[in-house]
Amino acid sequence: MASIFDRLNRGRPAPPPEEKTKVDPAQKLLDFLLRWPHPTICAREILMYGPSSTRKQKNADDATRTLQKYGWIIPLETNQHNWRRWQIIRQPTVHPKIAG
Repeated sequence: MASIFDRLNRGRPAPPPEEKTKVDPAQKLLDFLLRWPHPTICAREILMYGPSSTRKQKNADDATRTLQKYGWIIPLETNQHNWRRWQIIRQPTVHPKIAG
């Protein structure tokens, strides 16, 4: 025999499935960089130690381009033209966001 709660729920629609919020790879990289112990980081270190969403070259390039656009990293001169290194700008914020 069904309980009163089962009978009352019979006519209700099913709740919508919960949507997972997709975090931007640039935001994940920013969170990682703010915990990075050194004042600079190079592309190789991002690919090796960075978040899993930036382990591919294209994703890492897009994320660093976004962070550079908003002033979280500044490109530095390197000895070779194919190396890339950035200075990390650590701004005092509670929960840093890329834009806004």
